[in-house]
Parts: sequence; C-alpha cells; structure tokens
Amino acid sequence: MKPQNLSGDNSLIVGESEGTVRERLKQVCRAAMDAMTALPHRSNTLTQMASPSDHKATIIDGKAVAQTIRSEIADEVRQLSQKYGKVPGLAVVIVGNRKDSQSYVGMKRKACAEVGIKSIDVDLPEDVPESELISKVHELNANPDVHGILVQLPLPKHINEEKVLTEISLEKDVDGFHPLNIGKLAMKGREPLFQPCTPKGCLELLSRSGISIKGKNAVVVGRSNIVGLPVSLLLLKADATVSIVHSRTPDPERLVREADIIIAAAGQPMMIKGSWIKPGAAVIDVGTNAVDDPSKKSGYRLVGDVDFQEACKVAGWITPVPGGVGPMTVAMLLRNTLDGATRVD
Repeated sequence: MKPQNLSGDNSLIVGESEGTVRERLKQVCRAAMDAMTALPHRSNTLTQMASPSDHKATIIDGKAVAQTIRSEIADEVRQLSQKYGKVPGLAVVIVGNRKDSQSYVGMKRKACAEVGIKSIDVDLPEDVPESELISKVHELNANPDVHGILVQLPLPKHINEEKVLTEISLEKDVDGFHPLNIGKLAMKGREPLFQPCTPKGCLELLSRSGISIKGKNAVVVGRSNIVGLPVSLLLLKADATVSIVHSRTPDPERLVREADIIIAAAGQPMMIKGSWIKPGAAVIDVGTNAVDDPSKKSGYRLVGDVDFQEACKVAGWITPVPGGVGPMTVAMLLRNTLDGATRVD
C-alpha cells in the first residue's frame, strides 16, 4: 500500500511502522518545545529594542531662553523711550566689598546696559549704620527716575535685613520680597505687583518649553523664602497640585517619584537621583552647589540638586547647571524693572 500524506505536511505518514511513527512524534514534540523555548528570547529581544535605554531628556537651555527674553525687553524699552521719553531705571544697593556680591552686581549692570535700562549703583561701606542705609532707600523711593530697587544680600550682621527690605517702596520692589507682595502671592484672586525673580523664571521656562502646569502634580524640593515657598505659590496659582519636600519629610523619594513637575531648590548636591524621577517628568534644577573637582583649574565644579546624568535618562525635560535657571533670574529682574516703569504714569 502506497503511503498517504493526510496532514498536508511530512510529519506523519500513514503506512510507516509503529516504531517509526513513535520516533517521528518525539521529533515533532522536541521541535515544538524548542520553538516555545525560543519565543521568550524573541520577545525579550523586541522589548530590548523598544526599551528607552537610549532615552535622552530635552535640555531646557536657560541661556537661550533668557537671551530671547532680553531681546524682547530691549525692543520694549526702545519703544517706551521713543513714545514717552522714559528710560527704566534700576538701583542696586551694595554694602561692603564681598567679591561674590560685587561680581553679581557687575553682571546685573552689564545686563541692564544690554537692554537699555539705566543702572544706578549705590555703594556703601561695610560699617554703614542701618539708619543711613534706610535713609538711602527712602531717597531711591522718592526718585522718579528709579523704577526698581534691589538691595544686594546678604547684609552685614549689624543690619536687620527684614527691616531694610520692608522700607523699599512696594511699587519698586523688583525682587518681589516685600511682605505685601508675598502676601498677595499667597491669596487667591490677588496678584502681587512683582513676582520673585527666580520662581518667576522657573515658570517662564516651563511655559516657553510648552509644558502645561494645569492639573499636574508638582513637587517643590526646598522651602526657602527665596525660591521654595514662592515657587510653590506660583505653581498653585497655575492650578497645579503642589507638594513641598523639606528636611523633615519622612519619605521624599516617594513624593518626588509621583511628580509630573519637579522644582529642585534644596541646596543639596545631586540629592535627587534618576530613580526618584517619574518617566517623562519636567525637572527644573535651581540648585547651584560647588563640589571638589581636581580636574578643574578652580578645583571645583558646579552641580545642581539633581543628578543630571541619571535624570537625563528618565526625565522628559531638564535644566542644566549652570546654564539653566541662573540666566533666567537676571532676565526676570530686567522684566520686573520694565514693568515697574510702564506701570508708573
């Protein structure tokens, strides 16, 4: 009898001996098992190909954004001068000869010149009496050519910083730290005359990067009066759900991992690791910390509060340090000064 192929393949053929058929069945079973064993390997290969191991966060270039804003301000200052003959004026009061303060003031002076804002420098000696400093602030309050007043901090220990800052006219408080400005920032339906520069810069970076805040979970790491507290209030005004992580928070990693937006302002170098970050989150790193680095001529390098290399593999957006938030702080100071000038009749 001629063997017949009943299955459509050559696996089993009627007419073969029982032993041959049994051997054929064993071969088929072994082949099936081999195929099943191979499937997970293929699946893993596909998973590896699709994995985000080569993911790279979008770097938010604070220098470039700040330069764009400066160009916008320069155009507006030019128009203000041409139409009304008014030039915005920023007075910077510096007490003593601290090198870091002198350097920062020099940077502000250069930025003012770049956009056409008049820079008025008031240099006072280290031992200036508090009463004399306050008297100088009052003079600047009364000067119609001054639209913004900034007292460079820190002040010498014999001077009460809070008392001096409170004496700055509310309409010229371009740093945004007057108690009434902060109070309005904290109140629903009220707007301060000026927002603090660094927090304002953080939200401007988010906005200009196309990152929506409304309805997002935002975590602010740090609660300082300069950044942490005011930036949390600004995020709340923008309809984010805001949590604040501080030195007494029992499990900061858990809270940070839930954030769509992270504002790091704790002053702790590389505190936030990549494993803390939710995939795709926006990370604004305000921290500026000096760490030892023998390879640098200065002996140190600047790092943020976030482990930048790790975070880049997980985050959707991130600011570098330096070159992220820092340039925005100066740009927002210029913006506040211009706003002060346009607000005055």
